Amino acid sequence: MAIKQLSETLINQIAAGEVIERPASAAKELIENALDAGATRIEVATAGGGKTLLRVSDNGSGMSPTDLELAIRRHCTSKIGDALTDIRTLGFRGEALPSIGSVARLSITSRTATASEGAAISVTGGRTEPVRPSPANVGTVVEVLDLFFATPARLKFMKSEKAEAAAISEVVRRMAIAFPKVRFVLSGSDRSTLEFPATGDDRLARMAQVLGKDFRDNAIEIDAEREEVRLTGFAGVPTFNRGNSLQQYAFVNGRPVQDKLVLSAIRAAYAETIPQGRYPVAVLSILIDPALVDVNVHPAKSDVRFRDPGLIRGLIIGAIREALTRGGARAATTGAQGMMRAFRTEAYRPEPRRAQAPWTAAASPYRPMQFDEPARGFAETPQAIFADFAQPSARAAAAAAETKAPNGSGGSSFPLGAARAQLHENYIVAQTEDGLVIVDQHAAHERLVFEAMRTALHSRPVPAQALLIPEIVDLAEDDCDRLMAHAEELLRLGLSIERFGPGAIAVRETPAMLGEMDASGLVRQLADELAEWDTANGLAGRLEYLAATMACHGSVRSGRRMRPEEMNALLRQMEATPGSGQCNHGRPTYIELKLADIERLFGRS
Repeated sequence: MAIKQLSETLINQIAAGEVIERPASAAKELIENALDAGATRIEVATAGGGKTLLRVSDNGSGMSPTDLELAIRRHCTSKIGDALTDIRTLGFRGEALPSIGSVARLSITSRTATASEGAAISVTGGRTEPVRPSPANVGTVVEVLDLFFATPARLKFMKSEKAEAAAISEVVRRMAIAFPKVRFVLSGSDRSTLEFPATGDDRLARMAQVLGKDFRDNAIEIDAEREEVRLTGFAGVPTFNRGNSLQQYAFVNGRPVQDKLVLSAIRAAYAETIPQGRYPVAVLSILIDPALVDVNVHPAKSDVRFRDPGLIRGLIIGAIREALTRGGARAATTGAQGMMRAFRTEAYRPEPRRAQAPWTAAASPYRPMQFDEPARGFAETPQAIFADFAQPSARAAAAAAETKAPNGSGGSSFPLGAARAQLHENYIVAQTEDGLVIVDQHAAHERLVFEAMRTALHSRPVPAQALLIPEIVDLAEDDCDRLMAHAEELLRLGLSIERFGPGAIAVRETPAMLGEMDASGLVRQLADELAEWDTANGLAGRLEYLAATMACHGSVRSGRRMRPEEMNALLRQMEATPGSGQCNHGRPTYIELKLADIERLFGRS
């Protein structure tokens, strides 16, 4: 068969298969064009999940009639010069508009600030109509009708209208987080209006609009820099987590990305603080020299490649862990909110009256209190566990004094307050200056023990046990080279390896903490990790996992009665230990209720 040149329409339809995968892809490209044009207001309207209608209106710089003619041609763009090493805009390929026009009914109306009237152009299934005058405000309106009508086979692969509409919403949310100075409005017949007013330089306020106000209350700021790469953003406390990773947002030079290196680094940073199957909430922005990152690796521009991926991964992990350490003993506010909801839903309902003999004091559950009962305090059977504790006092001043700093200077209160009681031999109730705290004694002490063990683990070489017969592991030569390049680091972790010929590694010692183990499997796992990330964190992770297991078995058990001084000592240790707001399994170690919340429960406010 003879080789022939494909038609321009067919070329554009092939490109559309890569650039425009679904309505959300078209929305992303059009919003990026609006942002590159300097828009401060972007409105998106949809119908039929974006398949029937997708309209993006902006107040950007607009286009002249000449620009309109070029805009719908492939590889025509105003955003880059002759090189791809200095890309500072979201779009740069010049493929989006011609790709959309080849598979849909596309119309563009635009006007510049200096023009007396606007201009419009239409493209239907790749067939272009001449530019014509049209009334328009300054800016651009792009309308896409019947997406994929020219390639009906693509429509069979579309999801439901609801799913496609949700995908467009997610695109708008990501763009809104990246550009807080821009007002976004999303509306249409298939959705309720979603509006994000501009927040200026207050990025956290915009994040709260998108992720909910709970994120503002449970986020820790991140600002770190390493080798001229800057990382900013906010990371949620570990106990503020979700059932999927949809609330992990990453941006590179303002570009929303879904890069596996970044997402993997976020997961590693929260390693032993999040329960399995749960995901942290984080918004990270990486500012880097455009020459050090390649954004031209995927038509959708959602993936990037860093020149030094190890630097980026290390920066993210280190910055998040430092932020969590700085956050100290901090649990998510959602725990208190859940408790408030639980109290409100369990309304008091008295037991129904039963037919019985005439009332007697012995028969009634509401018998009058005897004068000697207050003196008995906690002598009643249900409250006998409090018998050894100090009796409650109505002297608020004295109670508050116990939560003050021990130097008596009237300084700041202890964040976790002073212990007041132990419930069910597992929960410590403490009074703070403005509320109360309920602590899970086992979970809290488990975290304290683990942090002590982890500190010891990283402060000195890990004890090793010699193998009676060295284990020989056959590997590819490249894997052997990578392992030997990290041999000194592995030796500090108790793993001693040597080169054994061109394609093998000899394991002579393994970490004593791991006991009997599959040395060959460990080495192969480390080789795979080094090949992908150029870091050998797997062994350290296994040692920390073992330390977490040992901490679980060595901590204060549930069901143990604690003296007041023991409870207060535990509270003070929690305040001094980073990450003590959650146990090694990611569950919260305490829940705090503010006095204002308690008063609302009793209708006092």
